Amino acid sequence: MAEVAAEAGTAAGAPEAVRHDGPEPVVRVAGAREIADDLVVIPDQGVQLVPNIGIIGGRDAVLVVETGMGPRNAERVLEFAADHARGRRLYLTTTHFHPEHAFGAQAFTGAATYLANRDQAVDLETKGPGYLEMFRQLSESAARQLEGARPVRPDVVYDRSYDLDLGGRVVHLRATGRAHSKGDQVIDVPDADVLFTGDLVEAGQFAIFPWFPPHDTDVSGTRWLAVMERLAARRPRTVVPGHGEAGGPQLLADVRDYLAELRYETWVRRDSAAGEQTIADEIADLMIRRHPQWTGREWIGKGVGCLCAEHAAHAAEHAHGHTP
Repeated sequence: MAEVAAEAGTAAGAPEAVRHDGPEPVVRVAGAREIADDLVVIPDQGVQLVPNIGIIGGRDAVLVVETGMGPRNAERVLEFAADHARGRRLYLTTTHFHPEHAFGAQAFTGAATYLANRDQAVDLETKGPGYLEMFRQLSESAARQLEGARPVRPDVVYDRSYDLDLGGRVVHLRATGRAHSKGDQVIDVPDADVLFTGDLVEAGQFAIFPWFPPHDTDVSGTRWLAVMERLAARRPRTVVPGHGEAGGPQLLADVRDYLAELRYETWVRRDSAAGEQTIADEIADLMIRRHPQWTGREWIGKGVGCLCAEHAAHAAEHAHGHTP
């Protein structure tokens, strides 16, 4: 889910309306660059609602990571991938169900085998229509890109992990468990030491919390932090985030540290019985001062709201003698 500005109002059966005021969210394949042998990234080029897209090749097959938003973007990605593959078999995977990452999969039908974890497949089926409606309301340009879009059920659904042999290169698909969404997965290319994270990581941006009660409360700040602690400990050479420039292991550490800060600052204020809006305002000011160059400031308050809810659950567990 790319940087957007949250505002009041809801769509029928969908999360809160949000606003997109950036340029046309079009994938530009001309910007593609090889970051390792037979491993290409089509960068988002700083455009909202455009994800970083991966093309990972082996001797026999090529894996595409993310589709872009809507069938027209996905058709460009498919054409690029097919040209890169030069007759090799095509696979597709998506890091999570949000529209700019997965709502172009229909363009790959019949051309590629689509793989995703079970929680993501459920998200696509049960929450996909609501998110499709919400994203269509972001802007006229978003609605244009989503014309004819529909969620697609993956061809191969795995539970927690899947090792995809591309021929001389095995790629690890790993469900992380609930974090940014219920069905997040990372894509690990061990021989190149490259990790695709989806929206678990953004470069130079505050973590995106799709906290839209009562429609969507699957994001978990505490679980997300635990995931980032595990990922950061691995220190892959190259990290390709959901949005923003690829970088090194510091990208993982930055998100881990921010989530830890956000949880600490939220919970210490919640323990003092401050009101949620007061907490959100204080923490937003604090985090902006700590990270003045980061974008996506509108997501700080969403993160505080999520962590306030998790603080209540934590307090209830503690009161009943359970270990958090």
